[in-house]
Amino acid sequence: MDLPERVDPPLSFQEFSEIIDVRSPAEFEEDHIPGAINLPVLSDAERHEVGLLHAQNPYESRRLGATLITKNIHRHLSESLDHLPNSFAPLVYCWRGNLRSSSMALIFRAIGWRARVLNGGYRAWRKFLISDLEPLISPPKPELIVLGGLTGCGKTRLLHELKRQGAQILDLEGLANHRGSILGNAPGSPQPGQKRFESRLWEAFQSYDPDRPVFTEAESNRIGRLQCPPPLWKRLGEGRIVLLELPIHERGKLLAEDYQHFIAHPDSLKETLNGLRRLRGNEQVDSWHRQIQERRWSDFLESILVDHYDLCYRRPGSENSVYPEPEDTLSLLSNSGADFQKAAADLISKYS
Repeated sequence: MDLPERVDPPLSFQEFSEIIDVRSPAEFEEDHIPGAINLPVLSDAERHEVGLLHAQNPYESRRLGATLITKNIHRHLSESLDHLPNSFAPLVYCWRGNLRSSSMALIFRAIGWRARVLNGGYRAWRKFLISDLEPLISPPKPELIVLGGLTGCGKTRLLHELKRQGAQILDLEGLANHRGSILGNAPGSPQPGQKRFESRLWEAFQSYDPDRPVFTEAESNRIGRLQCPPPLWKRLGEGRIVLLELPIHERGKLLAEDYQHFIAHPDSLKETLNGLRRLRGNEQVDSWHRQIQERRWSDFLESILVDHYDLCYRRPGSENSVYPEPEDTLSLLSNSGADFQKAAADLISKYS
């Protein structure tokens, strides 16, 4: 039986029936090749056990590892992979492209499947991605149209409507799973790690038609705890800026819709706001606490916008902003779906 074929990045994903990451669930969660599925040959606990044993007795560690790997491959064959045809041709990878991926690929080839192994494993893929990300992001194409505007003016909502109407978008807050502010954490859903964020960026830029514009939002160089890669941060500052405006009462309504999880859990909201005491003072934070306690949501939402978010905002073109002067302003009268639909259609018509 021939040894498994080995392939190097970059990858032509269309060549493979499936991309199988055989690393442990924790390794997969940290980052993985876009589109890969996780069929671990060692669980997190098993990997830890084999690693501890290796420090004491490498031979017994290899015996235990082989036993566990064989058991887990058998389980995958009888469960996730039990329906596949003879033509199945997966790419298999682990951390370095050695024991774990080679073991699975060897068994697959014995079955008759054309299994190939990623040479160098995930480490080689990560090295390729980092080298490829900067030229993908770099100018001149695709052109970036950057939506600016105060918090609550509906930039993300407009971005999603642009996508619905067929435009290309870069949803940085969606990729980072964070709204980019003190209230930005998604409840029960942590941010990805930096590596996973960068993989998502690579996947997004890979998908774009370079001859069509990409709409995105003005962001700071950090989104929650994630760092915007310097080449992308530079490109955002060189984009064409469209300023979005919405009346304050409509911004409050939009914020109420987007942050319903905080309204549903007022104690959590008050605890989060305590983080602003040094910046906004005890008197202001105590006032917000009273508004929340009395469920005066309209007063609170307009105050958090005017007395916190608007004070942080750096208008494009101003001395303390990295973004150039806006070349266009979109003034919406309300946060209604019809107004956002028209705004999206107008932007697509102008910039496409």
